[in-house]
Amino acid sequence: MPRDLLVLQTKHLFSQEEIDRQIELLNMVLVPVENWLSFCVANEIIDINRRKIISKEHLVQKILKDNPNQPFVFICNKN
Repeated sequence: MPRDLLVLQTKHLFSQEEIDRQIELLNMVLVPVENWLSFCVANEIIDINRRKIISKEHLVQKILKDNPNQPFVFICNKN
C-alpha cells in the first residue's frame, strides 16, 4: 500500500539501497498496527450532542460505520 513517509536523518546522504532498506523496515513495523481495530483502540468519540465520550472499541466502530459525518461528533486520539 503506497503511503507518504517523512524520514528524518542525521547523515546527509543515503544510498538508494539504504533508503529502500529503511522503507522496508518501516513497513514491517507499521503494517501490523495500521488496521481498523487498532484505530478504534487508539481513538475515542466525543459526542457533543449527547455530552458523552465513547471509548469502548465496539462502540467507536459502530458510530464510525453508522454515522461517519454526524455533526458535533468528533474523533479524538487518546495519545
